[in-house]
Amino acid sequence: MPRPRPPHLHRLTSRHGKITWYVQLRRGAPRIRIRAEYGTTAFNEAYAAAIRTAPTRPVPKIRTAAGTVEWAWISYKQSSAWKALSGATQRQRDNIMKHVIEAAGSEQVKNIGPSDISDGVEHRADTPSQAKNFLQTMSQFFGWLVDSKKVPYNPTVGIKVKRKKTQGFLPWTYEDVLAYEKRWPLGTRERVMLDVYMYTGLRRGDAARVGPGHVNGNTISLATEKSQGQTAVHLPMLDALKRTLEAGPTGKLSFICKEDGLPYVKESLGNMFKDACVAAGVKDKSAHGLRKAAATRAAENGATAHELMAIFGWIDIKEAEIYTRAADRKRLAAQAMSKLEA
Repeated sequence: MPRPRPPHLHRLTSRHGKITWYVQLRRGAPRIRIRAEYGTTAFNEAYAAAIRTAPTRPVPKIRTAAGTVEWAWISYKQSSAWKALSGATQRQRDNIMKHVIEAAGSEQVKNIGPSDISDGVEHRADTPSQAKNFLQTMSQFFGWLVDSKKVPYNPTVGIKVKRKKTQGFLPWTYEDVLAYEKRWPLGTRERVMLDVYMYTGLRRGDAARVGPGHVNGNTISLATEKSQGQTAVHLPMLDALKRTLEAGPTGKLSFICKEDGLPYVKESLGNMFKDACVAAGVKDKSAHGLRKAAATRAAENGATAHELMAIFGWIDIKEAEIYTRAADRKRLAAQAMSKLEA
């Protein structure tokens, strides 16, 4: 029997017999064309990316008063600057601006000044990450408005988010991993999530899309989402991960998959993994904490900064040196303790 066509994938045949494939989530919504050859790995990757980013509704017409904050935001969303952002970033910034537009959408955008931006940052002071995301959103939004000559200056310039210094994401302990594995044994979707994270060191967005199409021989090769495809990681397929993937369940497009076999968007994957952690009694830990623990373990086992960059897809060596310096301090302290006694 022929394989069923994936959801929302449509075929159009011209009068000359040329076949065009495209993704459209609902009638009237914009189409995303897939130019790769049907059935290839490139086609599957393009399809998965289109499903994650395809809009569900037609591009809105600007019906608000010209010059308002809402008018400016809709204009920005139709620009190439907006389209260059990843789907996850677009969704995040849309959620931020939804609240801004509810509060001040009818205000003239040229009248928004530094005090208004500062008030927005202070309003989110109890959650510094939200304050940072708000400021980044407004900074790029007004930067585009300045470049487009819609406003005379960028009111975010010079404004900073004050953040208390913390340990950041808490790394997982050995006991955390054992507790999770006891609750979610081989053969569960939740175990696939853990082991893809733990034995690849991938970020959430990359873990959500890595799949059979990225495996060549015994190596996983993947262009990272954060680098917008400019940096690739090449990771050996460890035996522990092979056993987990063989036990499944996995999808044809991605190792981590929903019940219908399709990939998660990274936000949904984050929520599912958090729920799985709570059910296992692993609280206040995240997927990034697994990545942090993996980097720490690799550094303590002697990995160099450049080796860590190759594994984790970092571009700036400073990120890798955080872990190598900590590992060096730990080794030196162990060596020096005997000298105290001597």
